[in-house]
Amino acid sequence: MPADRRALSLALIIVCQVMAMALWFSATAVVPALKAEGGLDDFTAGLFTSAVQAGFVLGTLCFALFGIADRFDPRRIFLVSAEVAALANLAILALDPAGPAAIALRLATGFCMAGIYPIGMKLAAGWARGNVGLLVGALVGALTLGSASPHLFQFVGGIDWRFTLTIASISAALAGVLILAASEGPTAKRAASFKIGDVKAYWTNRGIRFANLGYLGHMWELYAMWAWIGFYFSLEFARDTVGEDAGSIAALATFAVVASGAFGAVIAGWAADRVGRTAVTSACMAASGLCALGIGFAAELGPWWLAVVALVWGLTIVSDSAQFSASVTELAEPDRIGTMLTLQTCVGFLLTLATIQVVPWFAEQLGWRHAFAPLAIGPFLGVLAMLHLRRLPEALKLAGGRR
Repeated sequence: MPADRRALSLALIIVCQVMAMALWFSATAVVPALKAEGGLDDFTAGLFTSAVQAGFVLGTLCFALFGIADRFDPRRIFLVSAEVAALANLAILALDPAGPAAIALRLATGFCMAGIYPIGMKLAAGWARGNVGLLVGALVGALTLGSASPHLFQFVGGIDWRFTLTIASISAALAGVLILAASEGPTAKRAASFKIGDVKAYWTNRGIRFANLGYLGHMWELYAMWAWIGFYFSLEFARDTVGEDAGSIAALATFAVVASGAFGAVIAGWAADRVGRTAVTSACMAASGLCALGIGFAAELGPWWLAVVALVWGLTIVSDSAQFSASVTELAEPDRIGTMLTLQTCVGFLLTLATIQVVPWFAEQLGWRHAFAPLAIGPFLGVLAMLHLRRLPEALKLAGGRR
C-alpha cells in the first residue's frame, strides 16, 4: 500500500485509541467529586476502577479462548466494542453512582475494552517496518493520553462528574466510527482456525514467558498508581492550604502526571528499537520503582518536590509498557499475535485487581504518603525477568537482534 495510506491508517488508529480509552478512567476521575458529595466510601471508590479491570480480564479471556482477535476484522471488533462501552458508561448517569448497577456498567465497559486496547496494538503492529517498538509505543502513548483525558475533562468541567462521563462516552462513540477508515497493514495475518492449545505459548514459549513476567512486574505498579494518585494529590493539596481549589488543582496535576507517560512511551519506543527492548524496559522499571519508594518523602519536602517526583514517575511508569507487547509480537507466531497480546493483557490486568484494592490498606498501615512504596516490588522483580530474557537466545529476535 502507498505510504500515505500507511500514515493515514496509523494516525487514525492512534487518534481512535486516544478517544476510546477516555472511557477507562472516566469514572475514576470523578471519584473525588463523588466522595465530596458523600456518596462513596473508599471500597466503592476502588471498585469504580477495579470493576473495569475485572471486566477487561473477562473480555480478554473470552477473546483469547475463541481466538477472536486473530480470526475477525479488527476494525469491526473495535467499532462494536467502542459503541457498547460508550452506552454502558453513559448509562451510569441514570443510576446511583454508588449502587451495584453502576459498578456492573463499569464491568461491562471494561469487558468491551478487550476489543479496543489489544486490538489497536494488533492493527498498529501490522504496519511495522522494523520499528514495532515505536509504533506500539505511540499506541500506548495514545492509551495514556486517553486515560489521562478524563482528569482534564474534570478540570474543565469544574468538577462536574456528569460532564466528564458524557464527554468520555461521546469521544469513544466517535472513535468506533472513525476506525473504519483505517486499513489493516500488509504484515497482518488472519488465523484460519483456532485451537485451545495455541494459548499454551503464553508459558511454554520461553521468550514470551519472561517478557510476560516483566510485564506483570510493570502492571503491579501501573494501574494502582493511576487509580490513586489523584486522590493522593487531593489530600496533599488540601494539606498545603490550596483551599477550595484543591480538587481542581489535583485533577489538573493528575492529568499532567498520567499524560506525561505518553511522551515516555514514544521516547522509550524509539530507544528500544535502537538500543534494545530488555535494556530500555529494565531502565524504565528501575526508575519508576525508585519513584514509588520516594514520592512520600518528596511530599514531606513540599508540593514542588512532590510535583517533580510525580512527573518523573508518570513519565517512566508507563514508558516501558509498549515494549513488553512489542516483544510478544516479535516472539510469537505471526497468525497468533492477537491472541498472545490479548492473553498478556488479560493476566496483567488480573493482577491489577489486587493492587488497586490493596493501596488503601497500605495507606492504613503506612499512611497515604508511603502507601505507594510497596508498589516498587513489582518493577524491581520485572527488571530481573527482563535481564534473564536478555541472556536467552530468543532475545536475538527482539529489535533486530539488539535485545
